[in-house]
Amino acid sequence: MMNKRKLGAKYEKVAAAFLEKQGYEVIKYNYRCFFGEIDLIAKDADMLVFCEVKYRKNASLGSALEAVNYHKQQIIVKCAMQYLMARYEKEIPCRFDVIGVQGTQICHIKNAYQG
Repeated sequence: MMNKRKLGAKYEKVAAAFLEKQGYEVIKYNYRCFFGEIDLIAKDADMLVFCEVKYRKNASLGSALEAVNYHKQQIIVKCAMQYLMARYEKEIPCRFDVIGVQGTQICHIKNAYQG
């Protein structure tokens, strides 16, 4: 049986491959800072996209998308601000997406919440 970290990494790669098929360029896996972690950072044309990836084997514990609650969103926003301040001198358009993997189904919600 896979531990949670390995299982998460597996589905982050699944999500990254999904994004790349949609024309995104994945530029960072597992960005970590003082505030927490962002699973994937990608570019969609000129837009920087911060993605949270959640996996659920089935819906018995709720949907994968429901797992990205307000608290988790705030952590990701803080991490994104840290990432942007460290790397960009000017403003760059960005958004926050959630990718839910439930069983074999992938659901991508663009602009899932505001930062």
